[in-house]
Amino acid sequence: MEYFFELFLGGLTRGSIYALIALGYTMVYGIVQLINFAHGEIYMIGAFTALIVISVLTILGWNQIAILLIAAVVAVVYSSAYGYTMEKIAYKPLRQAPRLSALISAIGMSLFLQNYVLLAQTSDFMPFPGLIPDFEFMEPYAHIIGSPEVVILVTTTIVMVLLTFLIKFTKIGKAMRATAQDRDMAMLVGVDVNRVISVTFIIGSATAAIGGVLIASHIGQINFYIGFIAGIKAFVAAVLGGIGSIPGAVLGSLVLGWTESFFTGYISSDYEDVFAFVFLVLILIFRPAGILGRSTTEKV
Repeated sequence: MEYFFELFLGGLTRGSIYALIALGYTMVYGIVQLINFAHGEIYMIGAFTALIVISVLTILGWNQIAILLIAAVVAVVYSSAYGYTMEKIAYKPLRQAPRLSALISAIGMSLFLQNYVLLAQTSDFMPFPGLIPDFEFMEPYAHIIGSPEVVILVTTTIVMVLLTFLIKFTKIGKAMRATAQDRDMAMLVGVDVNRVISVTFIIGSATAAIGGVLIASHIGQINFYIGFIAGIKAFVAAVLGGIGSIPGAVLGSLVLGWTESFFTGYISSDYEDVFAFVFLVLILIFRPAGILGRSTTEKV
């Protein structure tokens, strides 16, 4: 039973990280009907930005907690700037173009950012310091769940609550919902659609950066390719839950995290990355709209 709980909590941690990335996918798709395949690279850039900040502050002799918090803030700001710039350069000019054009542009941005970081850094895995301290009250349960997992779960929960509040109770949140429902009508009633789309990319990039810092600190290493796998799995999670649905993105991420954890724990870890793609195929076959997604009918 203890082993089961270890796998359960491990899957919950995985799902929480996937959720932070999947939120960006589902928010962007819900508003502009675009699959931003470069979103995983924003996650990767957030991790690398945090590593650079951590290296500098460690040399200066800063406190461990302060280093982690400052690195996370800088990573969020820097990644958000990347997301904003990417939307203006790669997606906004193609907003009226066929969807395939925007999709190709997204894939191009993904490859560009991968190779940009490869040339700016290195192709090797780089060590990432584990700055999350051990909590004394967690010592009796350290063999089941550690303080890094607790920080990841708590941070993800806080992000979800804040994002839900933002979308449901703020002016920009109402504008997001209006734009997602009918972009043309939203423009007619005075919603600044361009601003809404930019804010959506910024928020999605920020949540991905938080995920990048947390998982890098937990795993202890990063390289230029980590965003591709994480991005693909987060995309699968968004589709699984119902892309365009924020609760669906969270639910799909948790289901995917638990599935990977239990399959690798009870069957084999050699096929860990295969499970996500098997899930994607099954969902597309039997429920294309996802768990919480709703099928839409085209008007003639």
